[in-house]
Amino acid sequence: MKPALTEASSGIPRQVRTTLPVIEASGLGKTYGNPGAGFEALRDISFRIEEGQFACLVGPSGCGKSTLLQLLSGLMGSTTGEIVVAGEHLTGPSPDKIAVIFQDATLLPWKTALQNVEYPLEIKRIDRKERRERAEHYLRMVGLADFMNRLPHELSGGMRQRVSIARGLAQEPKLLLMDEPYGALDEQTRTKMGDELLRIWEETRLTILLITHSLTEALYLSDVVYAMAARPGRIIERVDINLPRPRNIDVIGSTEFGVLRNRLWHLLTDQGTDGGSGHL
Repeated sequence: MKPALTEASSGIPRQVRTTLPVIEASGLGKTYGNPGAGFEALRDISFRIEEGQFACLVGPSGCGKSTLLQLLSGLMGSTTGEIVVAGEHLTGPSPDKIAVIFQDATLLPWKTALQNVEYPLEIKRIDRKERRERAEHYLRMVGLADFMNRLPHELSGGMRQRVSIARGLAQEPKLLLMDEPYGALDEQTRTKMGDELLRIWEETRLTILLITHSLTEALYLSDVVYAMAARPGRIIERVDINLPRPRNIDVIGSTEFGVLRNRLWHLLTDQGTDGGSGHL
């Protein structure tokens, strides 16, 4: 197994290292069951994400990506290691700093799109006028200005995910965690949603960590990709994505994109993953 990533080996530019990372994980491990006799889901995971970076975690199904997201969001405790968010140790859910978008939009069916975006702000006891302004602003940002008063069942799958993204953005977090939010969408809609997410990121420069099993999606969106292997889940390499920005669909056909995708493919398949999986 490779040693944990350090600043010297991570490839982070020196001029960036002086800034405080938005999130830093050190030696994270997760074992289910009794120590010594349980199932080791994650082992010795260490990485950092700088302010304004778009990062991705990729790996095969079963490598522990979603478990890692639960640790990073504070929804689950780790067996070993620590997580520091904006300079403070993470000991549980931190909605003031971290917003999470899941694969399922998880909208409240009896609330409109606007009310769904307002809801976490209401829980935080943000003033009614401010939360309404925030919700309307971010719904406009995701292209749903004309659908604010629609109920979830009146929206398409892609539109429901836009509401979910607006809800996360409205919390104005330090970090946005996204757990395969487009996995249930068709390829064309997924690509369009990726373009929307890039536009939003370029406008807000929010720090984002996206978990996905799609190499194409990871390379298209991110600044840096962390590749994971399974049994137990661990990070095997960091790959910096130096494709020019702003990006559009044409970059996927470029030689540089193909080289990066092949590198990630071989990293994962060399670890014994299913080389025939269409998700890689």
